[in-house]
Amino acid sequence: MNNKTLSALIISACIGATGCGDTPSGGSNDGSDASNSQQDVGETLATVNGLKVGSEDFKAAAARKVPSNGKSLSPDEKKDVLKRLVDEKLLYQAALKEGLDKDPKVQKVMVNTLLREAVYAKVKNSDFTDETLQTYFDENQDDFVVPEKVQIKRILIKVTDERADDAAKAEAGRIQAKLAKDSSQFKDLATNHSEGPYKRRGGDVGFVPKSGKPGLDAAIVDEAFKLNVGDVSGVFKTDEGYNVVMAANKRDKVERTFQQMKGSVLRKIKNEKLKSLYEGYVDGLRTGAKISTEDAKLEAIEVEPARAPKHPGMRMPPMGGAGMPPGVKPPQKAK
Repeated sequence: MNNKTLSALIISACIGATGCGDTPSGGSNDGSDASNSQQDVGETLATVNGLKVGSEDFKAAAARKVPSNGKSLSPDEKKDVLKRLVDEKLLYQAALKEGLDKDPKVQKVMVNTLLREAVYAKVKNSDFTDETLQTYFDENQDDFVVPEKVQIKRILIKVTDERADDAAKAEAGRIQAKLAKDSSQFKDLATNHSEGPYKRRGGDVGFVPKSGKPGLDAAIVDEAFKLNVGDVSGVFKTDEGYNVVMAANKRDKVERTFQQMKGSVLRKIKNEKLKSLYEGYVDGLRTGAKISTEDAKLEAIEVEPARAPKHPGMRMPPMGGAGMPPGVKPPQKAK
């Protein structure tokens, strides 16, 4: 069995009821001393190299095997369930011997399991009363307003080693002149001539608020908001090159009531509570821990930009916000 297969097995074990909660905290790396760190497993039904299989895990696994008619499992069926749990312990111990608990993917599962039990389980929707939610909404109403937006279409002509500044400006001017006569050509002209990231979408950047969009020069947003719907801008320069934009559509600012946004308020206030608990929990782990960092080595590392998404104009969803605990998405503004 190769390491990749064993890694998948230990991840599966961590996700299941008999997994990472049994990870030994020290000593040999075969799981034989894990029983010392186990939570209440109930009555011991089997022991695998010193690692207990308890009645609580058995009940959870067996419950999934009970027929829909509610008939109890037979003795042989119960033995089959216990055998599978024993096999999982053996596979788990084999994975530990291979050092797969050091696999980043396995560690991530272990971390998320720990956080789910030690932090996330402490916060429930019922913890937040309507009065609490209403107060939060009243104090943070701007967070729940849909801002004014403009649908921007953009054509970019870059200045390159092969194309001097005046030549790029002239090319942008030639395209702008065509659009001034007939703006319906925008999509075709953008597809054929634009050198921006939205070329394949006919230059369509999408709806953008005045606060802007990551990766989009603020000057483009400002110019688009000055235009009436259907109007085309003149040629203007940004760091990327010469631009022509069109305001394809506009959406007005929308204010919503508490009842409309109650679910969003709950998600936001719950995430803030989770973030606070997460930071407090990790700070507690840091207390007394021996941590050293290599600042010189860290500073010397060259960080390259993330790869561009396969589809221009589409961004990958965030994997948790800055400072947010793994698995917890940052609060989102109303759409």
